Amino acid sequence: MKMTFQKLVIGASMAIGVSALATAPAQAGTLTGATIGGTAASDYLVYDVSGNSTVLVPNTQTNVQKVLDGSAASPTGNVELRATTEQSGFDFTKNTTLSGQIGGQSITLSSLTATDWFSTGSGLSTSYGAQNFANTWFNQFYDAAGLPSYISRAQAFSAFLGIGGFQRSSDPNISYVNQNDTTGEIKIGLAGHYNLKDYYAPLLGSLGSLLKNGFQASEVVKVTYNGKTDFLYSFSATASGLTNSAGIGADGKSHSGNYEVSIKGVPPTAVPEPSVILGLLSVAGIFTTRRQQKKASI
Repeated sequence: MKMTFQKLVIGASMAIGVSALATAPAQAGTLTGATIGGTAASDYLVYDVSGNSTVLVPNTQTNVQKVLDGSAASPTGNVELRATTEQSGFDFTKNTTLSGQIGGQSITLSSLTATDWFSTGSGLSTSYGAQNFANTWFNQFYDAAGLPSYISRAQAFSAFLGIGGFQRSSDPNISYVNQNDTTGEIKIGLAGHYNLKDYYAPLLGSLGSLLKNGFQASEVVKVTYNGKTDFLYSFSATASGLTNSAGIGADGKSHSGNYEVSIKGVPPTAVPEPSVILGLLSVAGIFTTRRQQKKASI
């Protein structure tokens, strides 16, 4: 009877250990091993946080990794990919990438090139009405901007193209890359203007004054993950509580909005907690000891 009871205890302990192993939460979360690459690998900026301001810091791998630890509830600094899009002579054929691992899978985030925007079945077209991503995105941008109906989409497209608007929308500021341990969903934070009229009104002259005050639009990020590539963007921001208010390029308005975009991700493989492993080893040790004692008594 005693041996039967002992076997029941050991069996129950093993069952509990296996159950805990099966239900242990996955260990995932943020992007790790962050590296910068692409055909313009040096064209990026890193912004850390000082108080309520984002400030430029040296372009080191340590700083890149550090500033990506935020979330929608608490955005931090960011990494701006292809930072020279607003400069004259900008080479729109090159890109800058941010790559790393999340949940055991590789992911790459990239700035956009002219080919990404204007590619059609027969080449490149910068015309309004062409079947390409530029037109798909701009029609949504036009709606968000709230221009009066007498300003046609074609007219607005031409003005936006003329100020290098597509280049200006190609340099995403990545503030975080997080994954839900259970569903696998990957969320990406894009730092931008909470009120984009502040940015575009001075560039568009009389047309700029017609923009809706407080309209929102993120820059676009190209994401490659699990064999699929997506162009991600948003027209809805939450206040980040931060502004670029100190150091080179500070304007007191950039980085004030957090735009969150997402993709479906592969749920990370469950990894047993250390306590669960120790528990299983203890049970296995008891079982081995009992067998040795039984052999010794024969």
